[in-house]
Amino acid sequence: MNRFIKNIGIAFLTLLLTMSLINCKAVQNANNKQKGGVIGATGGAILGAIIGNNVGKGGNGELGAVIGGVIGGGAGVLIGSKMDKQAQKIEEEIPGAEVKRVDNGIVVTFDENSGVYFATNKFNINAASKATLNKLIAVFKEYPDTNILVVGHTDSAGDESYNMTLSKNRAYAVTNYFSNNGLSSGRFTTNWFGEKQPMYNNATAEGRAKNRRVNIAIVPNEKMINDSKKEANN
Repeated sequence: MNRFIKNIGIAFLTLLLTMSLINCKAVQNANNKQKGGVIGATGGAILGAIIGNNVGKGGNGELGAVIGGVIGGGAGVLIGSKMDKQAQKIEEEIPGAEVKRVDNGIVVTFDENSGVYFATNKFNINAASKATLNKLIAVFKEYPDTNILVVGHTDSAGDESYNMTLSKNRAYAVTNYFSNNGLSSGRFTTNWFGEKQPMYNNATAEGRAKNRRVNIAIVPNEKMINDSKKEANN
């Protein structure tokens, strides 16, 4: 009987959370699997969102280990609720950013049109980008039980090795800005792919602009996962 009541409660909580957050565009992008209701999936969807069209060709072991798998059952529902709220907060604070709820995480994409951008061949963070990142820092401080991945990319213009270094420098510029402004460096993993992981057509100016991007993936940390499991089992 207790298990039956618990299952009813979990189902009701899922319905309530879905209804209460239906106006959030990031939540509208999520299906039941992405909101943490399914057991046994991996973090491949998040990898696809931050790496691009080559994720199916081996992906990236380091990022995959950080992202981990989808947490299912009642714990997944609770984690999904917390991540939904954080995604909605980011959308409210940074309207130009592309925010997606993917699996148990959030993927934020910045390019030349969405708040964090770099001058040609530069990796210093300009005043406009600082204003956007400061808003994101405030959200990360409000939701401390997450880890953050910063991933840098470039378009295909120029030398491949140069682009690899440029994407590394841009990714670390963002990570360092976060850690130098009140966020623990232990929350961050930084990676870069140069021109190797395009999500758009490099043959067009619009595609190249979108490929010059920094992705930020936000995933639940061990504390959030353990707390949610304990709460779901009570």
